Amino acid sequence: MEVVIASSSVADAGIGCWDLHTGAEQLRLKSCASTARGLTSVGHRFVASSQLRDPSATSGSVFYWSWDRPQVEVKSFPAEPILPLAANSEGTYIAGGSVSGEIYLWEVPTGKLLRKWHAHYRAITCLVFSDDDSLVISGSEDGSVRVWSLFMIFDDMRRQEATHLYEHSFTGHALRITDVVIGYGGSNAIIVSASEDRTCKVWSLSKGILLRNIVFPSMIYAIALDPGEHVFYAGSRDGKIYVAALNAESSSNDAYGMYIIGSLADHSKAVTCLTYSNSLNLLVSGSDDGMVRVLDPKSGNVMRMFRHSKGPINNVQIVRKQLGFNPRMVVNPQGSSRRHGSLLPPPLEKYTNSSDDDSDFRTVVSLHGTSYEPLESPHISSNAMNQQIEELQRQSSSYATEMELERLKVDSKRSMQMVEKWKQMYENLHQFCVDELLDIDQVQPTKAGFT
Repeated sequence: MEVVIASSSVADAGIGCWDLHTGAEQLRLKSCASTARGLTSVGHRFVASSQLRDPSATSGSVFYWSWDRPQVEVKSFPAEPILPLAANSEGTYIAGGSVSGEIYLWEVPTGKLLRKWHAHYRAITCLVFSDDDSLVISGSEDGSVRVWSLFMIFDDMRRQEATHLYEHSFTGHALRITDVVIGYGGSNAIIVSASEDRTCKVWSLSKGILLRNIVFPSMIYAIALDPGEHVFYAGSRDGKIYVAALNAESSSNDAYGMYIIGSLADHSKAVTCLTYSNSLNLLVSGSDDGMVRVLDPKSGNVMRMFRHSKGPINNVQIVRKQLGFNPRMVVNPQGSSRRHGSLLPPPLEKYTNSSDDDSDFRTVVSLHGTSYEPLESPHISSNAMNQQIEELQRQSSSYATEMELERLKVDSKRSMQMVEKWKQMYENLHQFCVDELLDIDQVQPTKAGFT
């Protein structure tokens, strides 16, 4: 079952949940005052959100909710306020961007803080994982977008030899980054970034260059990619959702400007968040007017409307809720969250478990309590991880089997996404050929009349 979840920055506004197929309202999760881009579904098992009730506070919090209880079940208190929050596709890691420009990376099952590194000069405004979970992309108030390889972050040897940790640093925006999305293809994907400078920029990950710069009539707060990556949708301060071309050329004489090919139904106030349902081909938007709209992007019609209880909406997501799944049955290696009856993962650690001054970069990722001697081979982290998996398999470890299954799930998911993308391209090509043939059939009788 796919559900739409939406949250607000207003204290105690809660998280609204609706069935995307039927429109029926689900259990409302209470006591949430989320930051922008601070709401995420962790492996479809539970919901996490960063909280910042007082903008002047020196510390923040991250809350967990399960799907069957409205109350907050697990509370974490990081060392500093966390703004955007993102989880990888399997829900094994959570990344948080702080007001000081640091990125924190936690392991979900144990709550351990695995890494912390200085990413930007000013506060981080958005974080996303790539589709293969190998990259983290961050945007900041300093106007830059940076790409981080987790292989680099966890590889001590490569990190010591490198002059900087990021793979790419895109600095074309003049003002604060408001949203970032990444397409399919891992390191060959495109990145689209939006900024308060009224532009959206399309970047190539493989080449590390700017592909397209699009200027909008109004400030853009949110973006979402079409699954076929032909267009993207940009939610603006003026309440419009603009449609911009990623590949096709567009005349500068168009109503909205170069590359902007249209707009969808208006909100009465600014559009603050967007997400796309690949399975149903629906676009979901949230706005400062407190409404969530489900739109058919082809016709532009509003299919459904949901009203949040109170306050402007600053996060909206589509989650594939697992039917019959009880989050309280999740195995918790440490069991530290068993207090108050919760079996969700334990709270996120405030600091790394190391006495070294440079503890941010000396943490060793342990595979649920299994210790290893430092590897002397100069291979990158992926090879080191493969060696650890092989060692675990020789020891008949069930955890190695679990890791292999998770890897196969990710590969299968990526394959299905590619199949859907090729199917969409085939359908578009087929429709184009049909239209061309019809045009020829209509022209030929006309020519015959003049002979």
